[in-house]
Amino acid sequence: MSSSGIRDSGFGIRDAGDSAVLLELDAVIDRGVNARAIGIAHAIAGRRFAGVRDVIPTYRSVAVHFDPLATDVAAVTHAMLEAAHAAPEAREGALVEVPVSYGGADGPDLRDVAAFGGLSEKDVIDRHSAVEYRVFMLGFLPGYAYMGIVDEAIASPRRAIPRTRVPAGSVGIAGRQTGIYPRQSPGGWQLIGRTSLPVFDPSRDPASIFAPGDRVRFVPSGSQGPPPQGRGGSLDPPHAPRAERSITVLRPGLFTTIQDTGRWGYQDRGVPVAGPMDVVSHRVANALVGNSPDAGTLEATVIGPELRFEQATVVAVTGADLSASIDEATLPLSTPRSCAAGAVLRFGERRAGARGYIACDGGVAVPPVLGSRSTHVLSGLGGVDGRALAAGDCVPLGDSRTHGVLVARDLPDLRAAGDLPRELRGGLYRSAERAGARLRVMRGPQDGCFDDAAFEILQRARFTISPQSDRMGYRLKGAPILGRAGARGPAGTDPLEPAAEMISDATFVGGLQVPRSGDPILLMADRQTTGGYPQIATVITADLPVAGQLAPGDWVQFELCTRQEAIAALIAQENRLRVL
Repeated sequence: MSSSGIRDSGFGIRDAGDSAVLLELDAVIDRGVNARAIGIAHAIAGRRFAGVRDVIPTYRSVAVHFDPLATDVAAVTHAMLEAAHAAPEAREGALVEVPVSYGGADGPDLRDVAAFGGLSEKDVIDRHSAVEYRVFMLGFLPGYAYMGIVDEAIASPRRAIPRTRVPAGSVGIAGRQTGIYPRQSPGGWQLIGRTSLPVFDPSRDPASIFAPGDRVRFVPSGSQGPPPQGRGGSLDPPHAPRAERSITVLRPGLFTTIQDTGRWGYQDRGVPVAGPMDVVSHRVANALVGNSPDAGTLEATVIGPELRFEQATVVAVTGADLSASIDEATLPLSTPRSCAAGAVLRFGERRAGARGYIACDGGVAVPPVLGSRSTHVLSGLGGVDGRALAAGDCVPLGDSRTHGVLVARDLPDLRAAGDLPRELRGGLYRSAERAGARLRVMRGPQDGCFDDAAFEILQRARFTISPQSDRMGYRLKGAPILGRAGARGPAGTDPLEPAAEMISDATFVGGLQVPRSGDPILLMADRQTTGGYPQIATVITADLPVAGQLAPGDWVQFELCTRQEAIAALIAQENRLRVL
């Protein structure tokens, strides 16, 4: 099967699954190339296509995410071609000055960077603060700006062993790049200082103080005052009004989070989308209790929670079969049940699938953060304080049109649909067989980095999901995907080494990243917005809910398909969902 895409002088457009496309410019880190990417992104975003969810410029590319049922990919591609040929110039970015306390406890690696360059610590500070840096893109964490270009004399490589905790505000160097950690997180950059500047604040508009194309100067400062506001005003932090209806978490289960349809529209600032791993089960659960498809649900992973309904509530559980019961009475999957105040929902043995969805009439009503209630734990966004649920949490519910009473005429009867497809029944796998799935994928976006042998391995091998897997992605073990004899790199650039690192680029849900080990990583709902490994293929939208029900130890196989086949599968799935 030939790869899909458009090649032109100086750029190429690649499919990234059936719900995104990627325009690639020259594979270099260059101010001019980056300015062109930002200009193209602004031009496309300015067209305001219906169904376009995100437009993201990177170092040397532009990613466009869209709803394939609401947007004509040909129109999006045509707009990208027009913008690329017009070579629009991006507006000059804002100048942001960042006060930095260099060295000491704030910059524990300053001495090592000085030794790397054969310089004094003062020389490192002088060289780092003398340059006006460019924000090439944002990624890794919300508000994390990749800036360059660092003076070659102080361009120390990443640490051999990354730190497990880097304090918020830490200023680091990694080769010719520099950046600021927006929040405490793991990290491998050389830390030379720290700033009190709040570079990302979801209660502020805009949330990120940096945007692609901005200019940044670091200003040495021995002592720092109150954190500056940066551009944009401060918004009141989200707060929950006193809920008239709520759920009390008695036991949280293994990993239970609040999810809605995701945090779209902010990936250009490094904010992950999140949302349900199995969007079909999420939609079915909401429909069963009379909610809109985007209402908040609880996603329970492998071991379900124990929940007490403080007021009368209609509840339904879909997705994985985790042996749900209400006050010791079995609650079948995909069956709405009216519960009295004080009723307790419990879960038992995992029989099939990995993630169950718990919907209540009125939906989960925690305050939205950047337009979404979805929890993204690594970023600390959404849900209850940006974390998984804990015992004692009080989860607010919204207003209900059923008032906690099951009204048959208002709720769908799935039995009327006859022989329902598996994504509407819940419980994808039977306990009698080993769990697994065959997932359809489209080539790309970086399929040019791989030869035919790699695609043969991809389709022939059976991979196992390793224990080092979560909502961000599944690490797969099996036959390594290696070898690209003579294969050309992205946008017709020089050949790359097998599974080599590349210039960080946009990532896509369902993308199959291939690191140097050759063991693929299947990117899932909580993926970071950018990554440094090529994506050989992307799981189609219709099969992502199936992938979302897999767990460590399950198997997975891949099968190539075309865009036309992917869209046909998605339309068929949507038509089946319309019975709700």
